Amino acid sequence: MSARSVRDRRAPAAACAPWVRTRLRTAPGTAWALGLLVLLTTFLAAAFPRAVDRYENEGLRRDIAAADPRLSVLELSTPQPDLQVPQPLREKAVSAASLASVHRTVLSGLPDVVRPDTAQSAYGFHTGKPISAQEGWLPRPSLIDPELTYSTLSDLPDHATLHAGTWPAVHGTVTAGTPEVEGAVTEETAKALRIKVGSAISVPTQGGTPLTVRITGIVTPKRPAAAYWSVQPLLRTPSLVAKPTNDIPRYYWIAAVLLPPDAAPALLATAGQPEAFWRIPPDASPLTVTDVAALRSSIASLEGGPGLVNLRAVAGDNAALTTDLDTILTRYDTLRQAIGPVVMVAAVGIGAVAAVVLLMTIGLMGGRRRSELALMRSRGGSLLGIGGRLLAETVVTTVPAAALGLLIAVLSVGDARLWPSVTGAVAVAVLVCVALPLCTALPHRRARLHGARDDLMDTRPSRQRTVAELTLLVLAVGAVVALRRRGTGSGGDMLVSAAPVLVGLIAALVLVRLLPLPLRLASRSVARRRGAVGFLSLARAGRTSAGGTLPLLALLIALTTAAFGGSVLAGIADARDDAAVRAIGADARISGPGHSVPLPDRLVREVGKADGVREVARVQIEYDVVLPADGTGDQRTKDATLVGVDPATYARLARATGLGAFPADRLRASAAAKKSAPTKDLVLPVIASPSVAERLGHQPRDLSAAAGNFTVRVAGTVTRTPAVSDSDFLIVDAASLTRRQTNTLLVTGGSPDAKALLTAAHHAGKDVSVRLRSEAREAFADTPMQRGAEKIYAAAIAAGAGYALLAVLLSLLQTAPERTALLARLRTMGLTSRQGRRLLGLEAMPQALLAAVGGLLVGWATTALLAPGVDLVSLALSAGPEAGGDDTASLRADPWSLTLPALGVVVLTAAVAAVQAWWAGGRGPITELRAGDPR
Repeated sequence: MSARSVRDRRAPAAACAPWVRTRLRTAPGTAWALGLLVLLTTFLAAAFPRAVDRYENEGLRRDIAAADPRLSVLELSTPQPDLQVPQPLREKAVSAASLASVHRTVLSGLPDVVRPDTAQSAYGFHTGKPISAQEGWLPRPSLIDPELTYSTLSDLPDHATLHAGTWPAVHGTVTAGTPEVEGAVTEETAKALRIKVGSAISVPTQGGTPLTVRITGIVTPKRPAAAYWSVQPLLRTPSLVAKPTNDIPRYYWIAAVLLPPDAAPALLATAGQPEAFWRIPPDASPLTVTDVAALRSSIASLEGGPGLVNLRAVAGDNAALTTDLDTILTRYDTLRQAIGPVVMVAAVGIGAVAAVVLLMTIGLMGGRRRSELALMRSRGGSLLGIGGRLLAETVVTTVPAAALGLLIAVLSVGDARLWPSVTGAVAVAVLVCVALPLCTALPHRRARLHGARDDLMDTRPSRQRTVAELTLLVLAVGAVVALRRRGTGSGGDMLVSAAPVLVGLIAALVLVRLLPLPLRLASRSVARRRGAVGFLSLARAGRTSAGGTLPLLALLIALTTAAFGGSVLAGIADARDDAAVRAIGADARISGPGHSVPLPDRLVREVGKADGVREVARVQIEYDVVLPADGTGDQRTKDATLVGVDPATYARLARATGLGAFPADRLRASAAAKKSAPTKDLVLPVIASPSVAERLGHQPRDLSAAAGNFTVRVAGTVTRTPAVSDSDFLIVDAASLTRRQTNTLLVTGGSPDAKALLTAAHHAGKDVSVRLRSEAREAFADTPMQRGAEKIYAAAIAAGAGYALLAVLLSLLQTAPERTALLARLRTMGLTSRQGRRLLGLEAMPQALLAAVGGLLVGWATTALLAPGVDLVSLALSAGPEAGGDDTASLRADPWSLTLPALGVVVLTAAVAAVQAWWAGGRGPITELRAGDPR
């Protein structure tokens, strides 16, 4: 062997170009397009759980923070030390230092999930029972002595400002026998009870020697609505309460006097049942939805479990903790469980559409590389080797795009858990990385004859396909039936949430089976005509692959999801509109205090002149009118609301609002009765609610009211009326009332000028109130969970429409090379550019029209099928002030959500066909046609 041969054998082989780098350089556009689609889909998959987490977290914090502090605060209390305990020890136990020590120990011993708001926490010693004040200068509205509670309150200078005088303080050591201590009252208490700096209040004691509380300061709370002052509102605001009697109510004042913390031992001598308290408001800012179960368990432990044992070891054996925070959590869970299944329907729909579009993209990429991979197989390439290379080039593109989409979602939507977003992003990346190699390489496991066609019009479905379609049909029927019977309020499951997707899937399969029939009929009729464009376009449409179910499936699911989302938003809007109308009765409502003070005529004129006001209905409302006995011997009394109206104006209002429309003539008395003055003998026709009509019967009945004494006869019934929301009412012509007055104005118009109405009401009196329908409607969408769920459905509509348009583009791009080659061949035979545009447009229109019309019909049918099972009351009305058990909110087909995406599919198809014809027209036949080209 020569030295040269040895050197040649040892020489390294020529390096091969790396596969992944070569592929990315060869087709960068395809890689960028796939990466962009993966990024978008990953962003949606990662952002959805974060959006749900965020609005659920915000809803939890808002419910706790906005709740009445008397419900949310944790209050630990213990009675005064036993009388058997030596007096010095009793005084030491209630001293400021002892109470502060217990407060610090309790705060440090709370469970981790119970985070206290230390800034608003308070502790002290107060009389649990109010004590009557005998001072003659105190006000007595009904000649009843006012009752006062006495309380020490920690850190008072930090939560109030000194309005007059000086801060109360102690001089020396205060004991149970101290004759006098200093105190303070709030500015509201001082004004209501005529207390001044220097006033002295004598407090009776058990020893006989009264305790004198001298007022040295008048304070103003810095944050009156905060928990420090609102847990016990008497600390800042006195109350005028009624003494229970069988006769006319008698009122007396009840208020609170604030003592310095070191004055607590003086209260041991009083008969006011003093007790120590520690009030701990929860800090909701760090809470998340995952903390709800632990928080509820911790509260139960503190109220009656191991936690309470620990508290009693610190505060005393008789200590007890009370709170209604668990009630707030229960209401929150109820709302979350009602909204969650409705939102899950949108998530499943968008997820299905995204998965189908990704599969379409993978199919398009595999179809473009069919000849390349077939050549590799013919030259000895194994499926495993080809699949590995495809996986490598897919991972290089997909993983960075998925990571970037996850990062954008995390940065865009904060305050949420990370792992659900990571799970969604990983699911998208795995789907693409697994599906692309499999769907691209597996068709090449056997050699295929070149030129074999799989036409839609000629292929007959196999038995396996028929069985699969029947299985899907059974699942769809089961999902729809389950949703209609159980509804979304029962919690639901994935099958119920997938009902719209399954309906769209079945519709796509049915339409694919029916499509050949109209194509055959149209082809036969067009074949007899002279023009070639129509015949060629239908022939090309019929040669679509029988596997073209995927584009149609994507379009129908996307259009169905968009239509369902639109129907949810439309149902929510309708429910809020109806509830706002029922709450207000018109576009605006102006009334006096308690509906007992008449409104001046000047107000009526000013309101009628305001911008946007179309008509003003004068109404006289009188509550608690006693109805006569029903004649069956039932002696139980029944009250109703009397509504005096102008028949013509009020009838128009009832017809416009849809609340109990009736003919105006039914309220008008006879012509002879009109000429006479209103008297008791005059029989007035009334429109009554069903319950009142049943009580009055068909005969004339006598009524006695503040508006007059008269006889009425039921002339008709309505279930609702704009003036009142009660279920027991009767409407009468106000002109027939003896004592007529207007105490309510119902204003109608497109958009009444709120500022002008408020100005007019202010001129009429400070107690005249104005309520607007627009403001009442906004109140129904006041919770973060409602707003978050609505945003998700709005995003579902946009995403569904976007994926539908993307599916159209992908389906057209899949056959673009064939259409371009066809135009090139036909141009060599004399086809003009105009005929080419018509040919491509007519070829793409059958499936586009099928998808558009099918999507519109399937969206409407899905809404109609699922409407009985989808309850939107919690989503629409849970935050409203007038929300009640009679409110309903159901799905309603939204024309815009049905038609706009469908029209977009048709328009985009036509636009793409026109652009493709224009592009192909600018390229020569030699560029497109090559010898041996299979197109």
